[in-house]
Amino acid sequence: MSAAHSAAPRGAVLNLLRRLHFYIGLFVAPFIFVAALSGTLYVLTPQLENLIYADALTAQPQGSAQPLSAQISAARAWAGEKQHIYAVRPAPGATDTTRVQFSDASLGASQSRAVFIDPYSLKVKGDMTVYGTSGVLPLRTTLDLLHSSLLLGDFGRNYSELAASWLWVAALGGVLLWLGTRPKRKLKTARTGFAFSRHWHITLGFTLLLGLVFFSATGLTWSQWAGGNIDRWRTELNWLTPQVNTALSSDAPAAPADPHADHHSMPGMPDMDMPDMSMPMSAMTKPVAAPAKPMPNNLPDADWDRVLNAARQDGLHATKLELRQPKSADKAWTVSEIDRSWPTQVDAVSVNPQSFAIVDHVYFDRFPLVAKLTRWGVDAHMGVLFGLPNQLLLAFFGLGLCSMIVLGYRMWWIRRPKLVEANPAQTLTETWLAIPHYSKATCLIVALALGYALPVMGVSLLAFLLVDIMRWRKQQRVPMTEAEILASQQSPLGIIRARFKVKRKEMRYFLRGVCILAIIVVSVMSNAIIGGVIDQYGIPFSHWSLTMYITQGFMIALYSSVFTALMSIPLWYFFLGENDPRG
Repeated sequence: MSAAHSAAPRGAVLNLLRRLHFYIGLFVAPFIFVAALSGTLYVLTPQLENLIYADALTAQPQGSAQPLSAQISAARAWAGEKQHIYAVRPAPGATDTTRVQFSDASLGASQSRAVFIDPYSLKVKGDMTVYGTSGVLPLRTTLDLLHSSLLLGDFGRNYSELAASWLWVAALGGVLLWLGTRPKRKLKTARTGFAFSRHWHITLGFTLLLGLVFFSATGLTWSQWAGGNIDRWRTELNWLTPQVNTALSSDAPAAPADPHADHHSMPGMPDMDMPDMSMPMSAMTKPVAAPAKPMPNNLPDADWDRVLNAARQDGLHATKLELRQPKSADKAWTVSEIDRSWPTQVDAVSVNPQSFAIVDHVYFDRFPLVAKLTRWGVDAHMGVLFGLPNQLLLAFFGLGLCSMIVLGYRMWWIRRPKLVEANPAQTLTETWLAIPHYSKATCLIVALALGYALPVMGVSLLAFLLVDIMRWRKQQRVPMTEAEILASQQSPLGIIRARFKVKRKEMRYFLRGVCILAIIVVSVMSNAIIGGVIDQYGIPFSHWSLTMYITQGFMIALYSSVFTALMSIPLWYFFLGENDPRG
């Protein structure tokens, strides 16, 4: 009978937790490492971005600033009179430039073309692509997309969702393992080797615990599959972030609520906003007649001044504002505060395009508690809520998590088996079968519930079980017959030859697995990168330039190499380290 089946109920549950924690470390930790490192780079670069793009972002005060309408006219003259203005962000300070953002069909989702205007001289200081509601510039856009999707579009978002889905399980599971085994262990001076790595792995785990759970929870709200479930639950519970009502007709639906309003995204085109979802916020909606004239591409430049003045008079006092034109003839202007630092300033008003009267407004201090917590959680996750201290704290958590993962791999490497042993390691399935029946039922219910709520976790758990089946079948194969073992033990040379024979066989399996993995990774990366470029730029593959072929080929090679190397770690364990009884 195996050790798993003879273990006491408490020990059997700990064995299951230990095996699950180990599998998360092998299969998911590479993705968590990439997410933590790229996220750390993102939160540490706002000051660097301001330095790199200082010419576009700053202006030299020269008397009084020109009216906003004049600044917009200068931007339109530069970008083209027919270009649709997506949004305008007036200069927040005396030394800042005004940002006029134009829709551009050639750009990706949540991207727009920004023209930076000197408010005093009306000179164009910059012209570049910006991304998201925070309007990050090209440097941080790349880091943002690397963190969220590995620059692979929607397909790449699965990686960050996988990391966020399992991060909290690994963190809490590690704590339970420590609590369950702590009384059995004597205190040791952790200086070198396994004890040193384990000591600091545990220390970092406890130090970062709350942060890891926080990052996992807030990260899931951005995700593709789990995020959709979260949005649906927030809608059903009426926990959505209130949005200002822009309808001019008195019988139109009340103020829409956007489940993604708190997140770092914005539409790349003016007509690609989220669909309206009814949620009344203000009773101050005024019945007004809808305009009879068709909606022009851009409203008169002078209207921007009048809308800004109306918003200021209604109480929007934040220095950072964003103005958007009506999306259709029966909609109002919107003016929103976009200062996400503490204290949060995200009030918004809608303005009638004919009378310039206030149609509706929303105030952050009247938000439901859950909406406020969501807003603060997202901003803290992005490192903007508390400024530099927030950035440094996130960097500490990110680098600490990377260090903890490295220490975990070091522990496994130190304890990896040197030779094939007689008693193979327990599988996840075997440890589950060893726990009491009531615990089995509990595990099944929890696994099914989490698999439904977090689909990527559910699929990856099935992958864990598939690996278990393969390992179980593999460990049933006896590498050497009894006669071969006896023959090999007749002399020291025979023992060495027998051991090398087994090692060569396992190495062949490992290399074969790496080759298959590399083929799969190259196929997936090629399809994702090439398809992403075609979708983003609209250029057929046959019409690419030589530079595009070389650049994208290099990207495919780089991504394929990195991910093949990362995923080879589990393969190494599977083929060369599966017989470690310590797991």
